[in-house]
Amino acid sequence: MKKVGLTVCYDTKNYGSQLQVLATITKIEQIGYKTEIIRYKKKISPYFIVQNCPRILNPFFVKAKVKRIIKNKKIKKDSSISNEICKRNKRFSKFADEKFKNLSRVYNGWNDLKKSNNDYDEFLCGSDQLWLPNNLGSHFYTLEFVDNEKKKIAYATSFGVKSIPWYQKNRTKKYLNRFDFLSNREISGSKIVKELTGKESKVVCDPTLLLTAKEWEKIISHKKVEKEKYIFCYFLGTNKEHREAANKLKEITGFNIVTIPFLDNFVESDKAFGDKRLYDIDTIDFVNYIRNAEYVLTDSFHGSIFSILNNKQFITFDRFNDKSKDSRNTRIDSLFSILNIKNRRFNGDINKIFEKIDYDDVEKKLSKLREDSIDYLLTALK
Repeated sequence: MKKVGLTVCYDTKNYGSQLQVLATITKIEQIGYKTEIIRYKKKISPYFIVQNCPRILNPFFVKAKVKRIIKNKKIKKDSSISNEICKRNKRFSKFADEKFKNLSRVYNGWNDLKKSNNDYDEFLCGSDQLWLPNNLGSHFYTLEFVDNEKKKIAYATSFGVKSIPWYQKNRTKKYLNRFDFLSNREISGSKIVKELTGKESKVVCDPTLLLTAKEWEKIISHKKVEKEKYIFCYFLGTNKEHREAANKLKEITGFNIVTIPFLDNFVESDKAFGDKRLYDIDTIDFVNYIRNAEYVLTDSFHGSIFSILNNKQFITFDRFNDKSKDSRNTRIDSLFSILNIKNRRFNGDINKIFEKIDYDDVEKKLSKLREDSIDYLLTALK
């Protein structure tokens, strides 16, 4: 049995990231391959310093670091919130320990990482926003450590942005040209590949959509999480208007708001937003809170995906301004366009959530997308 080395974000404190890694492993092993998640620990050396110097000048990288530092400082100031988030992080880690046992040994440093070429028949770069401009300097998710003769596959890998900064285009072109099979989960990503390399990059579905709702129920058992009907709000962004819309829906329906605060950002008002604020929950709970909700309001890509998989009445809000260089709306734009559900985007009127979704039509389009995506994966692996 061939062994596939995976470069994926398996230990990130993020529900969507963990779910897509789980889906990637499940589908590849269903096809008939053995998988192993490659663990890489950076080692400070003269070569490492030279290799990473460009990151200091990368505004995307610097901005992401500063944002994280500010968020962590704000959390530490409130010990009660900090303690609750520690509980949640432990649940993330426990889920990873239980679900991701197919781990490689830890490769210490770049030279040791290159030895992984002896351990795998093929290499696959997973989904998620692994090719964000601020990630370019890591050289890991771009499979630059893999030998030329080894097969390199990208499955649904995302740039996260509509265009590559001019100063990164040559380096991006260089690593893309080394891949044997390229695919993106956004139409805009496929255009970037074509523009830079002239190569075709297939638009495929996010790994979580490779599995049907019934298949997900075999992996994550369905369980009741609340006694009463509720509105599930999963906001990663900071927009106050989105919270106001949720409160408006609460007034209309009389249902309580259940939310998961302080994931990507620290929003001061979220200390009081919602009737129930969840901390001590893991990725299994996350899926079940969507499954059992009467309505879902989210600015999250995977919050939207699991709403679709479970045929929920939902609205997706724009977390980013489309005019911003940091906008990562393209993945939602692409999926909603393919499934013909653009009307599920928030337009200022929360009553839109009561409009019924034609899930028969959605399922037909989703089945076709899923079938094409699995065909790509089969071809690439074989």
